Amino acid sequence: MHVLMLGSAPMAAAAAAWRRKPFDLVLAINNAWRIRADWDVAIHPHDFPPERQAIPGPGQRIVTEGEFVPAQNVYGGFVYAGATMAFTAGYWALHALRPSVIAVYGCDMHYPAAGPTHFYGTGTPDPLRADITLRSLEAKSARLMVLAAMQGCAVVNLSCGPSRLIFPRVSRAALAAARPGVWCPDLAAEALAREAELDYLVPSGRYWEDTGRFDPAELDRLDRLWLQAATLPLRQTA
Repeated sequence: MHVLMLGSAPMAAAAAAWRRKPFDLVLAINNAWRIRADWDVAIHPHDFPPERQAIPGPGQRIVTEGEFVPAQNVYGGFVYAGATMAFTAGYWALHALRPSVIAVYGCDMHYPAAGPTHFYGTGTPDPLRADITLRSLEAKSARLMVLAAMQGCAVVNLSCGPSRLIFPRVSRAALAAARPGVWCPDLAAEALAREAELDYLVPSGRYWEDTGRFDPAELDRLDRLWLQAATLPLRQTA
């Protein structure tokens, strides 16, 4: 299955003119359902304004915290995975859909100082808020990419221009050839083992109610491990 994960960057509006093929499913984040009428799943957080929420038609459905919190918990929870809807949507897709490719577009988390920040004008740059889970957006994208690769899923970026994501860039024409990237299993295993030792999982997903037990230095260490795991070649084993 090839999933198009659509965000709200200014460039995302271009996806309105794309042919549906090669995508099997369109996953729209927050306001992105407004870009294409043929979206399959619209995902948004609990505080997303009701007037901005999609009204599903035949074959369409809405995903909220009742589904995405347990799905993200399977992958360690929000503290490790990063609390933005882009990362949440990615982990939900991995858990619920088991895709072979997740192609993201308009999810780059890059916000210019002037001009529109979203396809609908100017919005709040949510990933840039002061949040203990978002100390390195690059590392959080590395973690998602590595865990997806472990399941045989390639996570790629269709966007052009600046990006906080480290996913490999591909064109739509080359999507059929996308394969999971190479990662370092030693470092990935080390990161997962340290996550288990720290036990920062908050089953409710409401991690902000329990931030006192999270050590930023430990999270920074984990971020470094995931970045290295995603960018280093396989180590030679003795």
